[in-house]
Amino acid sequence: MHAGIARQIVLHGQPIKPPCAILSGGETTVTVRGNGRGGRNAEFLLSLTESLKGLPGVYALAGDTDGIDGSEDNAGAIMTPYSYARTGIKGLSARDELDDNNGYGYFAALDELIVTGPTRTNVNDFRAILILAILETAGAEPPGSSL
Repeated sequence: MHAGIARQIVLHGQPIKPPCAILSGGETTVTVRGNGRGGRNAEFLLSLTESLKGLPGVYALAGDTDGIDGSEDNAGAIMTPYSYARTGIKGLSARDELDDNNGYGYFAALDELIVTGPTRTNVNDFRAILILAILETAGAEPPGSSL
């Protein structure tokens, strides 16, 4: 859902024109299929990364206010429009890492984990997606637009 909204904003300026932010909170659910590392927030962000495939102008973070994402040492992670391509260069596949539930390993390889240490305050998980501009497509489809 978040990827679809972000894509609609970038491509069509709907339901709001950029620059803007999509904010959401609450704990997501994860269906564990693999043996990777990471919590709900890294999994959410890895799914967003795979869905957007480097869509220009979209930055995101997902984190837990208690400083612990699942059972790992990170609070969450960040994603930039370059995250998807950077892991491809490193020989990682967002799809493969998502299938293995390895959000921690994916974002650790990019040095994009958020590590705060325990905060001793568990308010909520939260997500923020910053969208900077509408893409001028001139007839070309941007990465991730055909999903």
